Amino acid sequence: MSSRQERQRSLQQRSRIANLAARLMAEDGIASAALAKRKAARNLGLPDSAAMPDDAEVEAELRTYQRLFQDDEQRVRRMQLLGIAARLMGTVQRFNPYLSGSVLDGTAGRYAEIDLQLFTDSAKDVEIFLLNERISYRHSAPRTDRAEAVLTLLIDGVVVNLVVYPHADERVIFKTRDGRIRERARLATVNQLLACNGMPTP
Repeated sequence: MSSRQERQRSLQQRSRIANLAARLMAEDGIASAALAKRKAARNLGLPDSAAMPDDAEVEAELRTYQRLFQDDEQRVRRMQLLGIAARLMGTVQRFNPYLSGSVLDGTAGRYAEIDLQLFTDSAKDVEIFLLNERISYRHSAPRTDRAEAVLTLLIDGVVVNLVVYPHADERVIFKTRDGRIRERARLATVNQLLACNGMPTP
């Protein structure tokens, strides 16, 4: 096989994996692009050595799939999640909350969870606050070494993850696994999204 044919085969594999991974994320609620890619490759009968798409390719396919097959449902769901996020951000405002993840970037689907980043001197302060507010939570495993704790809540049937970071990390630019900047938004921006039906203001 020539190098040109090999490159073409690699591109086709990446495209097939990205397409199926996006469908698995949209329909089956798989939140991790990495997990969705591995499952897609297995479902397609491809070897472990198959060329994998990056997360940005999967995200692009996910947006396309949602627009074609879940547009109305996804828009309603995202507005619901934005509303819950805004209410909770108002409640925990003293801990400098930011919205991040799929609810912010617009790819939140029917199984999406809300991710809020909190920046404070002590995760214990957040726990004490939640207890005083009679808000039930459980501890979840942190996804990054930077996080001090992840407190998971259930609000109106929606899972909300409060990812607690040291106060000094508020100035740190977080990045995704593939090197892209992980966007985050304060409450004022979330309220703007709600006012504009989920669309960013120009």
